[in-house]
Amino acid sequence: MAANVGDELHAMAQARRPSVMVDEKQGLTERDSSLDASTNGDVEPTKEEMATLRRVSGSITWQAMTITFVEFCERFGYYGTTALFTNFIQQPRPFGSRTGNIQNSMACFLASSEDACMQPGALDQGQRAATGLTTFNQFWAYIMPLVGGYVADTYLGRYNTIQGAIGFSVVGHILLVCSALPQMIDKGSSALGLFAVGLVILGIGTGGFKSNVSPLLAEQVQQRRPKIITLSTGERVIQDPQVTISRVFLYFYMMINFGSLAGGIGMVYVERYVGFWLAYLLPTALFLGSPLVLLLCKKYYIVSPPTSSVFGRAIKLFSLAAKGAASPNPIKTYKNLTRDDFWESVKPSRLGSDAPAWMRDIDDNWVDQVARGLNACKVFLWLPLYWLAYNQMTGNLTSQSATMQLGGVPNDLINNLNPITLVLFIPLIDYFFYPFLRKHRIRFTPLKRMAMGFLVAAAAMLASTFIQWQIYSTSPCPASEVSSSADCKSPINVWVQTVPYCLIAFSEVFTSITGLEYAFSKAPENMRGLVMGVNLLMTAFSAALGQALTPLSGDPLLVWNYGIVTVLATFGGIGFWFTWRSLDAREDELNLIGATKYKGRGVLDKGGSAGLNAA
Repeated sequence: MAANVGDELHAMAQARRPSVMVDEKQGLTERDSSLDASTNGDVEPTKEEMATLRRVSGSITWQAMTITFVEFCERFGYYGTTALFTNFIQQPRPFGSRTGNIQNSMACFLASSEDACMQPGALDQGQRAATGLTTFNQFWAYIMPLVGGYVADTYLGRYNTIQGAIGFSVVGHILLVCSALPQMIDKGSSALGLFAVGLVILGIGTGGFKSNVSPLLAEQVQQRRPKIITLSTGERVIQDPQVTISRVFLYFYMMINFGSLAGGIGMVYVERYVGFWLAYLLPTALFLGSPLVLLLCKKYYIVSPPTSSVFGRAIKLFSLAAKGAASPNPIKTYKNLTRDDFWESVKPSRLGSDAPAWMRDIDDNWVDQVARGLNACKVFLWLPLYWLAYNQMTGNLTSQSATMQLGGVPNDLINNLNPITLVLFIPLIDYFFYPFLRKHRIRFTPLKRMAMGFLVAAAAMLASTFIQWQIYSTSPCPASEVSSSADCKSPINVWVQTVPYCLIAFSEVFTSITGLEYAFSKAPENMRGLVMGVNLLMTAFSAALGQALTPLSGDPLLVWNYGIVTVLATFGGIGFWFTWRSLDAREDELNLIGATKYKGRGVLDKGGSAGLNAA
């Protein structure tokens, strides 16, 4: 009886709380007449409501959609070229070909095998060289985001850094085109050298672009705090900006894979029937649409200005908090650095008149944001083990497909099963899977999603291990010779690779997309590019790990390669969760840290705008 009375009183109290009327399908809002004008219609939920009410998304702005189109152009350019790297480096040029395209001619068939004539190639450097260069490309392209994020946050701002990065990328693309010209392929080593220079310059552009385009996208979601709304059905729900940002990144990632799909499939056939030079040129041409779209929409974007000394002050803040923490005993040092009041002790409100002069314009909220951002960076330290599994898709799995029965399908086309899966399933996940979980109050929080992604990637690598074992078992040649001759192909149909490619795609939904969301939502407002760069830097570390496994990237050791990666991804998922499950319990608390008035450059934003200005 007492419980029923309590429930009735709670329901009456909730009924008196103001809310916003919303048509969930149309996204239209209508303020309830009982709203207090001082709240401007934004009624924040209580702690109890945060734990019990269903969460829904806000609207996604058209400005955000233009940025996803820019990402499509950039990814079409990037994946439209990188999809060709393995064949361009590894395979020999077919007899009679000038551009590396296939040769369906009797002269080629008489000079070499039919399979060799139907396999595009150029530089004939072998699988280990191809794996080494593609791994270097991944390392370089994902170490540069750290630089790009720092430059944007500190000096140029996000928009200007993106435009400058596009300039670098265009130069890199042009060098790749030049390396694939018939006259350069004739010179062999010169083409390889020019290709390598192109990779370096392209990586600089990719790093500057990737660290800043996703924060620019998420900044177009103007709602920063959760609020209570009432749907047209009468249900009271929480309109949560974290749900909106999660949806934005889902469609951002879908456009990444549209670009990957269109560039990867289209350019594979251009490579096959025309040659590498045109297959590198067409992505370059489409990529040139990116700066034009950004220029036309510039005045409509919300951007964060550069903030000069913010990163330096974050370092000073950490140094002040860590003062006296060092000890000859490493365990004691760790405990000192992780004590509960580590950051509380350096808040301006706590220090009072003892605060150093450089803290005069810093507020408590910024200290909380720096603490949260550092935790996010620590969360990312497990990601190299995830990306190590993902990166098998761009090198070794492409080579694996060439050792099976292709049925006339290009071997570097099969990996497009990955973006196809993402393009098909991301809308289903957004409209059905995640809403189903939210409707049933199942909190599939970012850290839970990321841990799940590790385990799904491990399953993909387990499938790859089994496929490779079957290839060695069914090939007419010894395991050490399977990749060396077209006559050694296994009778297994190449479409068995559907299993690892699709599993990797599902793992990306949980780990990769959520990583972008986590980097943005947990970073200090004026250090988002840098924290995003740290997230992307983990891919570079995984490429370094992959480089260590390069000796296993050849016959007869590939089963060991996939098996070791399976174990590492499994260990990463389990370790990730048990390391950060306590942080997962604080998810709402971390998201509700208030906006800071500190904008950098010694300026205190009295309006509390958190540095958001119209460009």
